[in-house]
Amino acid sequence: MTKPLSLGKIHCLQQLTNEFDVFAMAAFDHRDVFVAALSQTLGVAEAAWETVAAEKIRIATALAPHASAVLLDPLYSAGPVLAEGVLPKGVGFAVAREKSSYGSAAMRETTALLEGWSVEAIRRMGGAGVKLLLHYHPDAPNAAAQEEVVRQVAAECDTYEIPLMLEPICYPLDPNQKKSDPTFAAQRPELVLESARRLVLLGVDILKAEFPTDADHETDETKMVGYCRRLSEISGDVPWVILSAGVDFTTFQRQVEIACEAGASGFVAGRAIWNEALDIANDAARDRFLNSTAVSRLRVLTDTANYRATSWRRREAGRIPRLSEGWYVDYK
Repeated sequence: MTKPLSLGKIHCLQQLTNEFDVFAMAAFDHRDVFVAALSQTLGVAEAAWETVAAEKIRIATALAPHASAVLLDPLYSAGPVLAEGVLPKGVGFAVAREKSSYGSAAMRETTALLEGWSVEAIRRMGGAGVKLLLHYHPDAPNAAAQEEVVRQVAAECDTYEIPLMLEPICYPLDPNQKKSDPTFAAQRPELVLESARRLVLLGVDILKAEFPTDADHETDETKMVGYCRRLSEISGDVPWVILSAGVDFTTFQRQVEIACEAGASGFVAGRAIWNEALDIANDAARDRFLNSTAVSRLRVLTDTANYRATSWRRREAGRIPRLSEGWYVDYK
């Protein structure tokens, strides 16, 4: 059974969602992958910190006015974006808590939290959410250790009354098997569902879920709808949102339609919206792409979610406290 929401978390959830109580978030919390792509386009070995931060500010400037909230990283975007004042009033933000970890070897390691960074710092700077990316397989040797990481961050989020947005990413146990392998693609739906079943009850406030099926290996939309409905049942009174996971925009648009129709409370979209911008070397041309194509994509996704998604308040109705006179005396 999930715990009642604190008043601080309720206010944060309002900051992360729009007037329909739906998540329509733009994500640019990417680190290693983002730096590598930008460096290649610019023709440098590794883009300087100032260059990467400026690019994050560029994306935030274009997309934040059209999002309910944005997802930032602590290395390149959270501080610079706030310092530049590019987030419009009413647009909240969440910040990643984990150390960046990508690649076959990294996904089999226990998640490391970024040193010198904390839930307290995110809350102090005005954050409305803490994102934790977790590579997770229910049968992996480190499954229990990964679950303990979730409990730890969830406890910190409870202390500072800020929602935990958990992003579990499944992977094959065999290190020689790629995630794109057809055999693993067949296992993926049950892994996504079982991961949600085990992790949601550990103190998660928002489940940032992978689409249950692999877009390259499953075309039966009836199955997709069925899996998404099961995910809604498993998440219970915890709202879930769909992440773009690097798929192209057309694919993600349909995934958002299916997921929201089946009970999701919105989306968190990153590369599906802005990925091609990193292939454009000219600053002015990148601005044009972000302010036209990327903005248009975000608006389409938002319209879809507004029409089809289940509001977080409806999902979390059972966790919203019913207050009575003198409630403040025992408020902890």
